Amino acid sequence: MSSSSPEDDEDCVVAVKFLGPQLSFCRPAESKPEWTSVKLENPCFHSSRVMFSKKDKQEGALCGQMVQEDNRDDQKWRSHNEKESSKVVQVRRGGGRKRYASERAAERDFLDSFCKSEHLVESPTGETFLVEQYKKKRIVKEGVARMRREFLIVYKLDNGGTPVYTQDMGDVTMFLSKSEPFCVPSTSFPGLRRNYIHILDVDEIVGYDVGDISIAAASALHLIVDNMSNVQQ
Repeated sequence: MSSSSPEDDEDCVVAVKFLGPQLSFCRPAESKPEWTSVKLENPCFHSSRVMFSKKDKQEGALCGQMVQEDNRDDQKWRSHNEKESSKVVQVRRGGGRKRYASERAAERDFLDSFCKSEHLVESPTGETFLVEQYKKKRIVKEGVARMRREFLIVYKLDNGGTPVYTQDMGDVTMFLSKSEPFCVPSTSFPGLRRNYIHILDVDEIVGYDVGDISIAAASALHLIVDNMSNVQQ
């Protein structure tokens, strides 16, 4: 993953996230670029995606965000190179789930039956979105399972890092793929639609209007739960 700055910009940072606690990064535009490695002992980091954050950028610091399931404080850490400080801002999932605290076990089992992936995306205006994708295996072709996306859930992070469900991302178009997700202003290129998500995956290439009622009905958890009886019959 990399910040979006060009390679001749000293602010450009290239980072490699490893399985486990290690994150390595360097600045290619420096006269003698070197890789610096840091380790985060928080187990949430091991399986979480990390993104660069321009919003939280501090002078001389590399800032990122990762998904966390509880309400621990934001974690600050310093690399082995004392000149290069870094900060990770954690998404506090515990607070965002309060309105679903009374979910029945069957409802949770229903959600657990899907394969879920999470994407942190920062818009050009500095807003941060968390997109959850829920997939299920539909067919096995030539020995390979093909997944189909059943629904999306889009959250906007508030100032405290808590995800709040939303159907309006504003005047942005989002792109999700196996690479780092990103947003662009919907007016930046002809033909782009506001409040829209393009998904380019190995199994499907689709687009979603986040504000469309048919998608919203599949995205809101309380509406999904309402349809559980039909699924279980």
